[in-house]
Amino acid sequence: MTKIKRTISAILLVTFLVSSSILAQTRIVAPKNPYKIADDVKLGQEASNEAENKLPLIKDRQLGDYLVRVGERLVDAIPPEYQHSEFRFSFKLVDAKEINAFALPGGFTYVNRGLIEVAKTEGELAGVMAHEISHVALRHGTAQAAKAQKYAIGATAGQILGAIVGGGLGSVIAGGSQLGIGAYFLKFSREYETQADLLGAQIMAQAGYDPRDLGNMFRTIEKESKGKSGPEFLSSHPNPSNRYEAINREAQLLKIRNSDQNNQEFSRMQARLGGLPVNTVNTRSENANSGNANSGNTGTGSRPTTGKNPITSRAPGSRVALPSPRYKTYSDNSFQLQIPENWRELKDQNSITFAPEGAYGQVSQRFVFTHGVLVGAARINQDSNLRQATEDFIRGLQEGNPNLRQQGQYQRTSLANHKAFVAYFTNISDVTGRTENVAIYTLRLNNGDLFYLIPVTPQSEASSYQRAFQRILSSIEISD
Repeated sequence: MTKIKRTISAILLVTFLVSSSILAQTRIVAPKNPYKIADDVKLGQEASNEAENKLPLIKDRQLGDYLVRVGERLVDAIPPEYQHSEFRFSFKLVDAKEINAFALPGGFTYVNRGLIEVAKTEGELAGVMAHEISHVALRHGTAQAAKAQKYAIGATAGQILGAIVGGGLGSVIAGGSQLGIGAYFLKFSREYETQADLLGAQIMAQAGYDPRDLGNMFRTIEKESKGKSGPEFLSSHPNPSNRYEAINREAQLLKIRNSDQNNQEFSRMQARLGGLPVNTVNTRSENANSGNANSGNTGTGSRPTTGKNPITSRAPGSRVALPSPRYKTYSDNSFQLQIPENWRELKDQNSITFAPEGAYGQVSQRFVFTHGVLVGAARINQDSNLRQATEDFIRGLQEGNPNLRQQGQYQRTSLANHKAFVAYFTNISDVTGRTENVAIYTLRLNNGDLFYLIPVTPQSEASSYQRAFQRILSSIEISD
């Protein structure tokens, strides 16, 4: 009888320890979200349609079926509290060498061939997919879009979807919003990324994968980036140094259920993928718009434009001419200013950037600039005063871009005969990796919107641009 009691006690102890381990996993609370579940599906479907018009997909039955099997295994492991029967999970392979993956609201998921090619195991591939699926389950996309609308981005569908998608594709969909302000909203906050890491680890364990493979994949991606520009996945996913350790800590709290990782099939799929020809351009829109910057090619409207034609240029970081001593006047219905004669106007739906040749172009499907001035307007809380509106606006920028560091206090100033604020920042350029100086000028328009003017230049070249920036600032006139 004593032996039976000891056996029962041992069983109860093991059950308690296993249960405690499961219960000890990090509790994740999805962010507040004003959108309805149906909105996620609707916006995700619209973004998916845009993506598939612009991205080359690999139509290989075996590879496609394999990706679906891995994806559905992970979806089945999503905790019940984050399951939404309305979501339509799908998994497609993109013919792009960039190391990247993304998932749209509602579950429309895309994996670049470059990610599969660098993964060492099926678990590493599943880890990134679980991370992206977690963004969907926690509804981070529409929560992020709500933030973007609140602070800076216009409410057009393309811009909302650009914020949802993030990274390079986000800029393609967003109609050029990767320029300037929009760039900061194409990244999830660190809070969202941490949530996706932890829930991704939990999903992996429930699906029978070792959660540590997710952490290992981040190390694989970082290793691949050495000596090169950062992989697309890291450019659109803030990567704190303790990310690997945080995932491993979470893994220690989890029980892996029915582990069954088929690395032989993964190796066969890698080999099959390696035998397929690589797409020579990153996106269909790039293919349609390749060529000379002045070729006059018509585009899809997904890039900033001068007149009716999309702008292309050399990649930023090439030699940039100093501002011309001669100036020209730019004028539209809302404002007028003078810019150096050798700068061009790059229009977006809600902003315009003025930059010299060599300072703007396409980088990993993103339109970016390194020298110049961004001008635009943002809708803000109508009850806020100028100081509050400015703080909210800048806080929104910093939330998605932790390298944007304020230098000193807000300063009162005057701009275009309006009361204004200016704040100075440093930033680390995603293009060059160099420190750049950023100034943010704000004033309140009569319609209540926040008008902003943002000069940007590499810190090492700031003195060469000071006179041009002062000329621009003193010449601006606003018609509101």
